[in-house]
Amino acid sequence: MMNGAIPQNYDQWYHCITVECGLSLTVEFMDERIVSLQDENILKTKQFIQLYGSQFHQQVLAWFQQAREQARV
Repeated sequence: MMNGAIPQNYDQWYHCITVECGLSLTVEFMDERIVSLQDENILKTKQFIQLYGSQFHQQVLAWFQQAREQARV
């Protein structure tokens, strides 16, 4: 679907995470990623921001939060 492109919306991001990367969006995984992405002092978070920019970092955090909220339903 994406062929290496950066996701532009939630559906593309979800497809990228679950299909292309083959990851399970478990509650535990999502909680860990949300905590990690919220802490800009963590090296991997700093690297993510440097590579993709602050705006995309915030968007990815929002997509994880959206997926986490949907898991509660």
